Amino acid sequence: MADETRTVDALEDERVTELLVAQNKAERLFHEVEARGLIRASVTESQINQEIYDLAKEMYGISTYWHKRIVRAGANTLVPYAENPPDLMIGEDDILFLDLGPVFEEYEADFGRTFVIGSDPLKLKMREDVAQAFSDGKRYFKENPDITADQLYAYAVSLAEKYGWEFGGPIAGHLIGQFPHERIAEDKVTLYVHPKSTLRMRSTDDNGQLRHWILEIHFVDREHQIGGFFEELLTVG
Repeated sequence: MADETRTVDALEDERVTELLVAQNKAERLFHEVEARGLIRASVTESQINQEIYDLAKEMYGISTYWHKRIVRAGANTLVPYAENPPDLMIGEDDILFLDLGPVFEEYEADFGRTFVIGSDPLKLKMREDVAQAFSDGKRYFKENPDITADQLYAYAVSLAEKYGWEFGGPIAGHLIGQFPHERIAEDKVTLYVHPKSTLRMRSTDDNGQLRHWILEIHFVDREHQIGGFFEELLTVG
């Protein structure tokens, strides 16, 4: 039994390590995107998207993403993930966010950040607030070991209100893992941080493994037509 327990623990340690390695690579990719000046005005969202794809292939040799690559600017930052808004040109004083799901060595990453071109104080506040709200959400998760998905979603919505925004997403996170991660066909509720999912987030899957989650914070200001996004691992790190 002791050997069996050590094996289970070792497998879990390996999963945690691989998820962190994948996320760290995604974070380095985002840093390089900024360092190379890819976030700029007078180009389209699709052009930046392609340039980031090319950069990721150059840095890591990857071309597999487990979800569609998202670059959204201006009014498109209000749009939820599932929609496909028209391709916009980045403005001189704009806000935009990236949401990428690269696969590194069979493990998924999901990483999202907001960028501001210029010095508009409202846009800068949005960028800082989504980052701080993510930290708040992760702390709340750690403090509530029996938390369910709908409870975390409700907390994410309350954070938007706390910071003076509206929550812009129909979910506030989802599972992450070895590619492809656990899914239930035609079910977009149970394995998501969704207002109708009562799943205990620290439950195990059918293989007896702990589920790992992504937390995503999407705030919007419909009056000023701007949004912000921040996403990374919730259960690791």
